[in-house]
Amino acid sequence: MSGEIILEAENLKRFYEVSRGTFKQKAVLKALNGATFTLERGKTLAVVGESGCGKSTLARLVTMIERPTSGGLKISGIDIVGSDSNTRRELKSKVQIVFQDPYGSLNPRQKIGHALEEPLLVNTTMTKNQRRRAAREMMDLVGLRPEQYDRYPHMFSGGQRQRIAVARALMLNPDILVLDEPVSALDVSIQAQILNLLADLQDRFDLAYLFISHDLSVVKHIANEIMVMYLGMVIEKGSRDTVFNHPRHPYTRALLSATPIADPTREKQRIVLHGELPSPIDPPPGCYFNPRCSEATDQCLKTFPDMRMLGETQVACHNPIED
Repeated sequence: MSGEIILEAENLKRFYEVSRGTFKQKAVLKALNGATFTLERGKTLAVVGESGCGKSTLARLVTMIERPTSGGLKISGIDIVGSDSNTRRELKSKVQIVFQDPYGSLNPRQKIGHALEEPLLVNTTMTKNQRRRAAREMMDLVGLRPEQYDRYPHMFSGGQRQRIAVARALMLNPDILVLDEPVSALDVSIQAQILNLLADLQDRFDLAYLFISHDLSVVKHIANEIMVMYLGMVIEKGSRDTVFNHPRHPYTRALLSATPIADPTREKQRIVLHGELPSPIDPPPGCYFNPRCSEATDQCLKTFPDMRMLGETQVACHNPIED
């Protein structure tokens, strides 16, 4: 039922050891450094930020591809981190992922019908006829024709392949879909079709979406809440309308200024961030954003700001933008 919290993350972290040479001590790359959030059934949480901010690492943790270094992660109230292998296997069917490149996630030698049946073959006791019927019903739901059942991936367009990827993710009736840049490889007109399909499927199955993207124009169309990340840290979190209309963090404001607006009469000032994105292996002291921030003060150079409520938004900034 809508309103039920289906996913909970508490101070979730994922660190990697990185070799720096034969005689040097290994460095620690803090890919994800303390994400806390909840996701309700029937809602969409969008995770946005530049490449390297930790979005895809978060996706791998939620889908149980990797284990977190520390922190808590619960699906339907069940703790993933402390669970045994059998419980994790059962929970994996509750969370499915749709990748950015639909062709790369499909076996080029496998017919589409067989690709859709495969999750049922591995995870259920359904008969061959039941699997075939379920696959054909799912194809119809995502807008594919019955005669396409025996075709190979190379015979489909990019938009059709993504429909196939979405159909395969839904075959086990999951509660959560992790959508990792699901439309960034598609034409704009096809993007709209896939986003509308995702919205229809969410209403039909009461799905929770963790939508990972760098494109805020897409996020504005589909998200209920937005979580902005920078160098592995969550720096702003709030409802879609609040974040778009009243961004509190200077980084969020810069991201929004780069979003195209389909209104030639409206003036817009682009905020250009100077400097390079710091290395996650050796982040700057204090707030990680301070080398690129026009609002930075001495305090920003010394301590990383705690997450706090400001109006209807949670923000990690010593000098947040006022109304």
